[in-house]
This record gives sequence, structure tokens and C-alpha cells, in this order.
Amino acid sequence: MTAKIMGVLNVTPDSFSDGGQCFDISDAVHSAQYMIAQGVDIIDIGGESTRPYADRVSLKDELKRIIPVIEILAKITDIPISIDTSKPEVMIQAIKSGASMINDVCALSVNGALEVASELCVDVCLVHMQGVPKNMQSNPMYSDIIENIKHFFADKIEACISTGINESKLILDPGFGFGKTYEHNLEILRRFDEFKSFGLPLLAGISRKTMIGQMLNDRDVNERVTGSVVGAIIAVQNGADIVRVHDVRETKDALMVLGSVN
Repeated sequence: MTAKIMGVLNVTPDSFSDGGQCFDISDAVHSAQYMIAQGVDIIDIGGESTRPYADRVSLKDELKRIIPVIEILAKITDIPISIDTSKPEVMIQAIKSGASMINDVCALSVNGALEVASELCVDVCLVHMQGVPKNMQSNPMYSDIIENIKHFFADKIEACISTGINESKLILDPGFGFGKTYEHNLEILRRFDEFKSFGLPLLAGISRKTMIGQMLNDRDVNERVTGSVVGAIIAVQNGADIVRVHDVRETKDALMVLGSVN
């Protein structure tokens, strides 16, 4: 089965790649429509940057950013909408407004998030992150990066099931760039297929990240399209079911070519 493409829609002023580009509601909706025309499978909307060293956003501001966009998109498209948040109240309001998936970089660790996700009964992506965005890139260390992440996933899956979340609702994301060094990220990409042992869908979010820039001799963030597409293809070949990307058409073209020869 061909991997699904999750398009990034950051309604923020400070995201690492597209911060400010979709901060206005009309710009955000236009960007989503553009991704839909390109063949996106899921639209992932976030109102708080999770880039390294990012500051937290208040509940009020996050809701103000994302709810109007979700409400408009839910009326004009059947494409599934994912809400990229760690706040339980944002999860509730986003799902009420038309979102149908939660993408949480904190893997439901915020107080009340597990219970809310259970009540909402929607798909949930559990992302591995060491620390929080403010400090996650301050000397991250692991004894064995893959085994540590697998242990994290095992604990999170158990917590979800014990709270009433059906295991079939879970998606796993090892969290490229979330508390990892360059070497950690490469190891995760090389051994991505080892996470298939959980029998759950896997998501890979590599698009335009620092690891791609480092592979390309510190290429600027907006010049990482080709590298990001190649990274997405490697992830899919190694078992990714969903790739989270900024460049929908380019990634879709690459996946179509891959599918033609597989």
C-alpha cells in the first residue's frame, strides 16, 4: 500500500520552515487548498511551534490560531484534519470543530491528555521526544537510541490501552529531531523498520529538518526540498506508513515512481 502524505500547516509566526507564511486565517486556508489540489491525504494543523528552543503558547492563543482554520476546512473538504497539539483542551475543541486525529509531540503526557484522547476516540500519533522543545536539543543522550524509543513506545501503548484507548487508534512516530543528535537521527532512519515490531502504523517527519540540512552541508531550510523527498522515500522503504511533509507534490511524485517499480 502506498504511504499517505500528511501536509504541514503551521498557523504560527515562528515555525522553523514556514513560520508566518500561514499565520493569517485566509493564508492558512489557501495553503491547505493548495495541498489538497496536490493530492495530500491528511492536513496537520498546528498553532504552537515545536521547533528547538521554541517558547510555549497560551491556550487562548493556540485556540485562536487553529479553530477558525479547522472550521473552514471541515466545511470545504473531506480530507482528514489532524491537530498538532499537546494541550487536552485544544484537542477537545479541534475535534469538535472538525479534526479527526491528534498528533502529539508529548505523546499524551500532559495531565489529562490520555483521558481526553480516550473520550474523543480518534486516531492518535504518539511522538517520541526527549525533554521539551525548549531544551530537547541540549545534549540529548541515549544508551541505545532504537531500544530506548521502543521502550518508550511500549510504555505509552500500555498507558493508552489501560486508559481505554483502542490500540488500533495508535500511530507511532520516533520523532526525528526531537531530542536527537544528527547521529541519532541517521540511526533512526537506517533502522526505522525495527519499529514495525509493534504492528502499528508508523509516521516519519523528516521534511526540511536540520538533519537534512546537515546531510547537504548546512543547506538553508528552504533549499532542502530534494533532500527531504529522498529522506521520505527512504523512510517509506523502511516501513513508514505516513510521511509528514512541507512539499506535497514533490513527495507524491516520488512515491508514485516508487510505487510503479515495487
